[in-house]
Parts: sequence; structure tokens; C-alpha cells
Amino acid sequence: MCEYCERQLQQCRLEDPNKFWQQPIPVFSWGIYGGSLKRAIAVMKYENQPQISQPLGQWLGETWLLNSPIRHQKLTVVPIPLHPSKQKKRGYNQAALIAQSFCQTTGLKFKLNGLERVRETKAQFGLSVSEREQNLAAAFAVGKELRRSPPTFPVLLVDDIYTTGATAAAAVQTLSQCGITVSGLVALATAIKNP
Repeated sequence: MCEYCERQLQQCRLEDPNKFWQQPIPVFSWGIYGGSLKRAIAVMKYENQPQISQPLGQWLGETWLLNSPIRHQKLTVVPIPLHPSKQKKRGYNQAALIAQSFCQTTGLKFKLNGLERVRETKAQFGLSVSEREQNLAAAFAVGKELRRSPPTFPVLLVDDIYTTGATAAAAVQTLSQCGITVSGLVALATAIKNP
């Protein structure tokens, strides 16, 4: 990534990444979903540029190590999954790539297949909160890695964008129903301005 792009992205950084930590599901976010960060995420997802995830995940991890209220806890990091057909089409899961870079920076344990998307869903963009919740009903299942070996430490979910919380809520519900504790969600960007 060039220095100019890096400077532009750094301008999207939240002053307080813990601003949304008191949500029903605690959320730690690196930046605001807008401007160059929105563009970088779109390029990463839709223009086959998965390498963009590496510095973004690293910045998220560095910010976590400096600011997270639970940065000293041992956690199991699980990315929000894509449906297999969507991942096959794209070639990768951007949340998993961000999570992998995040874990390389933080030293937290990474479980790529801790959660599975078992039902294909419509794109969330443009849906109301209730439509998003309906869209994600029964969309997730506990993944093979956590079924075989339940985590000893609480789970920390990772996603690229946090908007209404519907995806996070559906993932937390799935894990909680199997007795798996979720400490919160780490998102590269949040689309909400105020808690």
C-alpha cells in the first residue's frame, strides 16, 4: 500500500475504538465506514484485492493491543463466515483474512472454521433492521473446529463492517446456544455514528 493511501485510510480511524463497547454485543472498531476506508473495503471485496486485508487487520490488531478493555484476556478469534457459494465466487472471505492478520499482530488464537454460514442470505445492503434479522435467521451453525474442540477461552468475532448488529447477533446466538461464550466483535469499520 502506498504512503498516500495509508494516510487517507488513517484519516478514517476512530478516536475511540471502544465507543461501541457497551452495545448489547460489545463492538471494538478501528474506523468509520466512509471515504477511503469504505473504498478500500469495496476494493478488497469486489475487485479481487485480498492483500488489502493484511495492513487493515494489522492496524486493527495494533489498535486492539493499545485500547481494548479486554486486551489482556485469552480469546479465540472466529471470523464471520461467508456462505460457501459466495466464498467460492469471491475466492476468499475478507473477514477471515482480516482476522488472520489481526491474530498475527495480537497473538490471539485463530479458528478459521469456528462458525459456518449454512444458509445463503441476500446482501444486507439496503435492508431494514428487521429485514436483516429475518434474512440472517438460522444462517449460522457452529463450525467443525469448535464442534470438535470447544474453545477454552471466550470467542471474539471478527467482521469487516458492523452496521446494525444483525449479523453479530445471529452469530452470537448460534454460539451461545451451544454454550460458547462470546466476548464481543471486532470490526474494521462501523457504519453507526453514535452508540
